[in-house]
Amino acid sequence: MLSLFVFLLVLGILILVHEFGHFIAAKRIGVIVEIFSLGFGPKLVSRKKGQTEYNLAAVPFGGYVKMAGDNLEEYKGTPGEYLSKKPGQRAQIIFCGPLLNYVLGFLCFWLIFFAGYPTLTNKVGGLLDGFGAKEAGIQAGDRIVSVQDKSVGSWEELQAAIQENKGAASVKVALLRGNEKLLREVSLREKQVSDIFGKKQSVGLLGITPSEETVIVRHGLGESLLLGARKTWDLTVVTYKAFGMLITGRLSMRESVTGPLGIFYITHQATNLGAIPVVHLIAVLSISLAIFNLLPLPVLDGGHIFLLIIEKIRGKGLSLKTERIITRIGLTLILTLALVVTYNDILKFGSKIAKWFVK
Repeated sequence: MLSLFVFLLVLGILILVHEFGHFIAAKRIGVIVEIFSLGFGPKLVSRKKGQTEYNLAAVPFGGYVKMAGDNLEEYKGTPGEYLSKKPGQRAQIIFCGPLLNYVLGFLCFWLIFFAGYPTLTNKVGGLLDGFGAKEAGIQAGDRIVSVQDKSVGSWEELQAAIQENKGAASVKVALLRGNEKLLREVSLREKQVSDIFGKKQSVGLLGITPSEETVIVRHGLGESLLLGARKTWDLTVVTYKAFGMLITGRLSMRESVTGPLGIFYITHQATNLGAIPVVHLIAVLSISLAIFNLLPLPVLDGGHIFLLIIEKIRGKGLSLKTERIITRIGLTLILTLALVVTYNDILKFGSKIAKWFVK
């Protein structure tokens, strides 16, 4: 039940922030917002304030902002209607939804770095046969404090320091064994591994495994800001790269795309680990949602912006018939994608989730 609550809370936050972006931009530009709905379907709670009706609906997988005159069938030509605004102003309203999701992701990363996150320490948990660490006399329980005179305080920093020297035959390692500081020359062995895109790459290995010891790492406010921005940028680059590989067929949709069922499973895992992993999940999902929504596909925000660019170039909008055709095509594409993703989620996570309820 806790996982379900957190799952709905995470979805609610993502949807609320996205729709609030559309809402606040519309109000600032002078468009009347008739309905602000969190969820679809039957209303659970409804309240009218000013010109806007605020709804909480039964189906939590989405939301919407209904603006006055936002389609050709209703448009009357009054100043407060969506279609009465210039293409650039309408593009601002559409863009602000994904923009606020993107900002939310960045703020979550900033919070994580500032509040503190758990990471594995530099303590050796075990050794692998046939690798340099065991041959050099490194033991389980030793704490590696530097590689090639570069200080390391966590397992992540240790891995990074090793990869900086992956082409070398060996590295100089300083370690603590109790209160005694020791120096060891450890040979590196290169191994081919697959990255997140399935691409083979060479890494250098000492032949050690981490212990289960963790430490909370915190950064200052300014440093957290920079780290959050870097993390946001890195995730953006990886996401666009993944989209490119999906389009060219170099990345499998089945293995790389997930829907509500998969997100529920991931949320369950994050909830069991604590608050920081949940905040991290919100950050990743919020940035991914922003990027996906800006793809130039019909029905998505990016598709609407693309059509507004065409309108700006042509000097006039699309006809009602053309608009309806594009909407149908877009809905068909999105529904087909949703069905495929849900089917894949059932194959990947269905049996695992079912076990929770069987228990």
